[in-house]
Amino acid sequence: MNKALHNLLIMAAAALFATLASLPAHAGSEDFGDYKVHWSVFPSTFLTADIAKANNLQRSKGIGIVNISVMQEDENGVIKPVAGQVEGQVSNDIQQVKFLAFRRIQEGDSVYFIAQYQYASGELMTFNVTARPTGHREELPVRFVHTLFSD
Repeated sequence: MNKALHNLLIMAAAALFATLASLPAHAGSEDFGDYKVHWSVFPSTFLTADIAKANNLQRSKGIGIVNISVMQEDENGVIKPVAGQVEGQVSNDIQQVKFLAFRRIQEGDSVYFIAQYQYASGELMTFNVTARPTGHREELPVRFVHTLFSD
C-alpha cells in the first residue's frame, strides 16, 4: 500500500468519526488484554480515483471499505501493529450474509487488513470479524454494526 492510501485510511476514519458523530459509529476498537482490534468503515468514494486504481480497489457509491488493524502492547507499554490473519462476514438487515475477502497490506511497521463489500444507502450492516495475531493461539472476535449513506 502506498503512503497516500495509508494516510487516507487514517484521515477517513478520523473524519468520519468527527463529522458524522450523529450517525452510528464508523470507527471503533475492542480490547483483548495485550491486544486491541481497531476497525473503521467508510464509503469507497472517499478514496481518490488514483489511490483506488493504485491499490486495485473498486470505487463506487454502493461499495464500502472495512479496515481492520491489530495492535499489541509490548513490555515497555508501546503499542505496535502486529501481523496475523483476519476473516469475517457482513450481513444486512434481512440477514443476507456475504464473506469478506480481507487483504493484508503492510507498509513499514503498519499492518492493515482491508476488504470491500456492497451496501445499499441507509442499510444497517452487521460485521462479524475474527482476528488472529501471528503467534497467538486465541481468536479475537469483534462484532459491530453501522450504516453508510451514499454521497
